[in-house]
Amino acid sequence: MKIYTKTGDNGETGLFGGRRVSKDSLRIEAYGTVDEANSFIGLAAAFAASDKTKVIARWMQNLLFVAGAELASPDAESAKTPYISAEDVLQAESYIDEISSGLAELKNFILPGGTKAAAALHMARAICRRAERQIVALRKGEKVSPNLLIFVNRLSDLLFVLARHENGSASVKDVNWKSPRG
Repeated sequence: MKIYTKTGDNGETGLFGGRRVSKDSLRIEAYGTVDEANSFIGLAAAFAASDKTKVIARWMQNLLFVAGAELASPDAESAKTPYISAEDVLQAESYIDEISSGLAELKNFILPGGTKAAAALHMARAICRRAERQIVALRKGEKVSPNLLIFVNRLSDLLFVLARHENGSASVKDVNWKSPRG
C-alpha cells in the first residue's frame, strides 16, 4: 500500500462513508487538531519520568484515535465507527482524581513548562482546548456525540494534572504566574 493516494491533491479529503469535503472544513480541522494533540501526548510520553504518565498517555492516545474516527464519520452509527463512551469520560475523571490527590493545592495560576514532559503535556492541553472549541463549532451544524465533547474537555484537565505530576516527579516546582503589572 502506498502512503500517498493523490486523491487529496485538489484540497479535498474523504470522510468515512465516502463523502468528500474540503480540507479546511470544521470536521477536518477538528480531527486534525485531535491528531495534533495526540502527537504532543506521544512526545510527552517519550520524555516522561513517571510510568503512570506513560500508561495514561498511551490510554489517551488510543482514545484520541477513536475520537478522530468519530469526527471523520459524519454518520458514525451507519459506518459502525467506535464512539467515545460515558465510561471513557468516567475513566478520565478517575485518572484526574487519582493524580490530583497527590498534588499540592493550587492557589495561583501556573505558567506552562517545567520538565520536557510537562511542557509537552501543557502543549497538548492547549491543543486539546482548541479541539474542544472546534468541536463546539462543528456541533452547531452537524451531529456530534455529547460524550466526545465532554471527553475532550476532561482530557485537557487530565493533561494539566499530568503536567503537574511530571514536574513533581522530577522535583521541579510549578512556576506561579506573576502579573507584570505589579
